[in-house]
Amino acid sequence: MMMLAQEEATVSTVNSIMDFVIKGGPMMVPIAICSMVALTVLLERLLNVRRSRVIPRGFMKGLREAIAVDRAHAIAYCEKSGSPIANVLLAGLKRFHEPTETFERHIREAGEREIFKLRKYLRVLAVIASITPLMGLVGTIFGMIKAFQTVATSGEALGKAELLAEGIYEAMITTAAGLLVAIPALVFYHWLTSRIERMVFEIDRQTVDFIEDHRGPEEASLHLAERTKVS
Repeated sequence: MMMLAQEEATVSTVNSIMDFVIKGGPMMVPIAICSMVALTVLLERLLNVRRSRVIPRGFMKGLREAIAVDRAHAIAYCEKSGSPIANVLLAGLKRFHEPTETFERHIREAGEREIFKLRKYLRVLAVIASITPLMGLVGTIFGMIKAFQTVATSGEALGKAELLAEGIYEAMITTAAGLLVAIPALVFYHWLTSRIERMVFEIDRQTVDFIEDHRGPEEASLHLAERTKVS
């Protein structure tokens, strides 16, 4: 009996959500699509900007042990890791004995590439956070027009208030739906941006420390976080 009651409650909830979406009108379709895109982007970024993937635990210790053997071991170690911090340091290791300008340029370019990868798809979240409230507003405006048109063409003197109230109720659904998509998208956009900035700063610090230890303090003037825009 309890399982049957739970199944009935689940079916009732699903039906209520479907009714809510249907009553919202045509603008609910693009809003729903935006919500699915935002969720996909969020899950993809959460998977790919984990600290364990960007700056693996124990990576720098292993790199120092590898370079203590020789530079070839350090290069192989970074290539095997494939993490963003490894890719930045790999660019420097391959040109470790080249002139300072060339060395710094390749590290900086590698840093820019990795930052671009880390920020991949984040603008999609920002765009969704901006346009879904506007979609909701458009849906509400069309819904209000429809509601007043229904009242105006109704031949009955009684019940017009109920017709108008029902029309306004349906019209407001799209505004609520737009905000329900936009607010989480905006929150996660800023949270992910802040998280990436912290990791970029950490990559910069680890890179500078490594250069200072193995190439000389004069080369440690390179700062990825300062020379590469993170906006």
